[in-house]
This record gives sequence, structure tokens and C-alpha cells, in this order.
Amino acid sequence: MKHANTLVLVSHPLCPYVQRAAISLTEKGVPFERVDIDLANKPDWFKAVSPLGKVPLLRVQRGNDETVIFESAVILEFLEETEANPLHPADPYARARHRAWIEYGSAILNAVGRFYSASTEAGFLAESRTLSEMFDRVETELAGEAGRTGPWFEGGRFSLVDAVYGPVFRYIDTFDRIGDFGILDGKPLVQAWRQALSGRPSVKHAVAQDYPLRLHAFLRAKGSYLSTVIRKNDPASALPPAQFA
Repeated sequence: MKHANTLVLVSHPLCPYVQRAAISLTEKGVPFERVDIDLANKPDWFKAVSPLGKVPLLRVQRGNDETVIFESAVILEFLEETEANPLHPADPYARARHRAWIEYGSAILNAVGRFYSASTEAGFLAESRTLSEMFDRVETELAGEAGRTGPWFEGGRFSLVDAVYGPVFRYIDTFDRIGDFGILDGKPLVQAWRQALSGRPSVKHAVAQDYPLRLHAFLRAKGSYLSTVIRKNDPASALPPAQFA
């Protein structure tokens, strides 16, 4: 059956919030077009329809009418309300818990940004400890789920929480290629969840094949303490500096 709406996901190759929406759309089996923009040189049409100047945007075309939805959390909820194959649990208590851990995933992404942006070694180490402690809370949450069977946050059923943490762990994959920062040490349940997500097709294909190179180039050019670690280990740059916001 032909899909009623035409969906365009306005994107940036490195944005983790875009990845959430792409994973959700793929899990739901919803066709969509993805359009990447340069956030360092935003096109006029984008500035006209994006109040916050950020991605993702979801442009929903229904006949002659278009609705533009911004903010990833709103996009995810819109897809839950309008598309089949729900990723939220049906029970309102479980759904509220999932939404809370999605917010926690956003807080982890903020901490990830502070980690790779820290300008000094002391700041870098402090942010590394903060990240490790945040994942300690996730480990405790996973351990507290009595009878949890299966690799996903809820056990055997892939949910929006998984869609949110897939991009989080993608950062950790890149950090692990740079050095051993110990962020997930002593967290076997988180590590197992990370491993399962890395093999999920919707998560794998939420980014282009050159994503690791692009992220590495972005981090190398950042001018942060992590940038100096990368330069010591890898004097040659694989790609020109990537722009990301």
C-alpha cells in the first residue's frame, strides 16, 4: 500500500539526533528521503523553516499541505502517533519510564559533547569520570529489570530507548579507537547492550559508511584535549575537517 505522507528527514552526517529519527523510521518500515545540509553554511530554505536552526527536521507532505516538525523528541513522538509498528510500550507506566531514559540519553549526549570539547587534560579526565558515572546509572537500571531476557533495553523488544542509545554508543566506538578511556569498564550489561545495538541493521544504516572517518576528522580538528591525543596517535588526517553543530 502506498504511504499516505511523503517524509523528508533533513539531516547532517554526524548528528546523533538525526540518527534517532532515521532508526525509528527504519524500524517502522516507513519510506523517507534524507537530505543532508551543511550546518556551517545553512541554506536559506532551511533557515526559513527551522526556528532553532538545528537538525533534524521532518518535512511531512500531505497532498498540497506541508508540516515541518523540529526537535528529535517531537519527531519520535509524532511517528509513534501516526505510524504503525509502535516502539513505545503500550503500558503508560512503562512508557513514562522509557521517556525518562530517553531524556537521560540526551543528557549523556550533552556529557559526550563536554568530553570531546574539554580544553585541558584535567577537564577531559573530569568529563570522562562523569560519563563513566552516568553509564553506571544505566548499568544499575538494566540490572534492576528482573527477568530481563533479550539484548534490548526492555529485553526482547526493540524500543525508542534503543533508538536513542544506538547513536550514543557510536561515539564510544570512536573514542575506543582513539584510546582506552575506561568509560564503560565494569559495566557488562551496558557493554552487551552496546554490542547488540551495533549489529542492529537500523542502527548500522542510520549513518553513511564514512561516518567513522568524518567523526574522527571532526574530533581531530576540534582544538580540544582529545584533538591533541588524536594528533599524537595519528599525524595524518583522513578527511578535511568536518563541520558540525
